[in-house]
Amino acid sequence: MVWVPLRPTRTDHRAPLRAPTHCGTTMSLEWLMGWSWSLDGLRDFIATGIQSFRDCDATALAAVACFLVLFVWYCYHVGREQPRAYATVNALMQSAEANGVQNGYVYCHSPECVRCTHHDGLNQKLYHNLQEYAKRYSWSGMGRIHKGIREQGRYLNSRPSIQKPEVFFLPDLPTTPYFSRDAQKHDVELLERNFQTILCEFETLYKAFSNCSLPQGWKMNSTPSGEWFTFYLVNQGMCVPRNCRRCPRTYRLLGSLRTCIGNNVFGNACISVLSPGTVIAEHYGPTNIRIRCHLGLKTPSNCELVVGGEPQCWAEGRCLLFDDSFLHTAFHEGAPEDGPRVVFMVDLWHPNVAAAERQALDFIFAPGR
Repeated sequence: MVWVPLRPTRTDHRAPLRAPTHCGTTMSLEWLMGWSWSLDGLRDFIATGIQSFRDCDATALAAVACFLVLFVWYCYHVGREQPRAYATVNALMQSAEANGVQNGYVYCHSPECVRCTHHDGLNQKLYHNLQEYAKRYSWSGMGRIHKGIREQGRYLNSRPSIQKPEVFFLPDLPTTPYFSRDAQKHDVELLERNFQTILCEFETLYKAFSNCSLPQGWKMNSTPSGEWFTFYLVNQGMCVPRNCRRCPRTYRLLGSLRTCIGNNVFGNACISVLSPGTVIAEHYGPTNIRIRCHLGLKTPSNCELVVGGEPQCWAEGRCLLFDDSFLHTAFHEGAPEDGPRVVFMVDLWHPNVAAAERQALDFIFAPGR
């Protein structure tokens, strides 16, 4: 077997390099030559390398060529891979600049968004997304999601009024209004260790408040009485870049949480502020696949959270975990001099949602899907 490189660039003429007679080396060269390369110039590059190392040991030369070819093949095929239909929180933050994020709140512009749409075709859309996921990956572990989508209407209609998620109910999950700290122990402890960091960044933000205007990045929510403000870092699976840059340490902390929901429309992270005299109307969350975590930053007296008819109080530097698919409300009945009630809110995965189910749900409920 003879390798003949293309016309050399040097002026002196040299005999073509012959392959060694050693059986193993010959087989390696024949194996390399058997590939059909689609990268222009690959053969010329290898041939030039062989010519330049003509005096080297043939076995070493073959090994170098083999490693080079495998590296180019790897780069070529990795570059051709199709991206996943969902992205990480960091990728979403980079893309959100062009998605119309205004005043710290993501407004959905898609009439087909599963988070914002309530119509008879929602289940068909969810089932189509599940089929697409299964074709790309696997049906393994999808039994509960498949069951939930197939019988979603029955589940939601037959649920007791104390728990009625508005969008999606995953069956066979343990149901309780509140969760113990051990449900997501790692993330709870991490948030509590960083209590002072989050509090300091909130206090810097809160200095911008005045009686005449709402500072940029804050959103005012509708309430029967009082004022409820939120400052979103992640809203419905989409990062708010401008807000994240104003709370860089808090944003980086989100990346260290193991169970933070950041890749689908059910994931949120924000600072929530209730002024004295505020009552939040009773309402249901969109799904039972998450648990909502409140880290108390400022917790005056006469403030309560009521979930499923059970009242709880916040505590500064401590996390409170609850299932917001239960009917819930919150209020601040303190005096004006008590100041606002402030919590850092982040959505975590329900501990009984398996890893394979989380990946599928991220795909099915990807932002804008």
